[in-house]
This record gives sequence, C-alpha cells and structure tokens, in this order.
Amino acid sequence: MPLNRLVIYAGNVEETARFYEKHFGFKATSLPGDRIVELVAQDGGANIMLHQAAKGQRSGQSIVKLVFDVEDVEAFCMRCAENGLEFGALHKADGYVFANAKDPCQNSISVSSRAFRKS
Repeated sequence: MPLNRLVIYAGNVEETARFYEKHFGFKATSLPGDRIVELVAQDGGANIMLHQAAKGQRSGQSIVKLVFDVEDVEAFCMRCAENGLEFGALHKADGYVFANAKDPCQNSISVSSRAFRKS
C-alpha cells in the first residue's frame, strides 16, 4: 500500500503552510470545519497534513505521524489485530475514518480513509 500523507504537528499551522508553499511548491487546501490543512504535492509524492500541535509539545521533538491510505479502516484494523498490531479506537471526522497505533520504535502511525471520502 502506498504512503501518501505525512502529518506534521505544527505550533503555527498557517506559518508552516506558507513555508512549504513558498520553499517547496506545495499548495495548501482545507475544507470548512476541517482541523487539517493539507499541503498537496504539485509534482507528485506525498502530501503533508498540518495539524495544530498540543500546547505541551516541544518543537524539535519527533512530531511526525505516518498516515497510510486504507479504504476500509475497520476491516484493516481487524486484520492487523489478528497479526498482533493493535490500533486504538476508530475516529470519525469530516467524512472519513482513522485509527492510530505505534510502530516498534513508538513512532505514531495512522490508517485513514480520508483519501477515499466523497466530496
């Protein structure tokens, strides 16, 4: 399955979006009511999703989450559980579902149906 999106927890989402637009050619998009600003790669490659960092999160610490596109998040999580990978609760947000887990090094990962939502 392709890795198409990275989540960056940013202290200042707007400033971070401008930085990636200016220096790397991403195009910022967001939907009304969505807490995520998605930076779309204009020349292919992974998109960056900017999410507001928690107040206690320090800059410079590992604040990246890998997001894998999965059409049926619930079914995928059930298959993973059978193989020893437990995801947390399913979360519903703005027309898609996601769930979170940790890799063996305790890095945050997520599976999300965001890429498959209907406009």
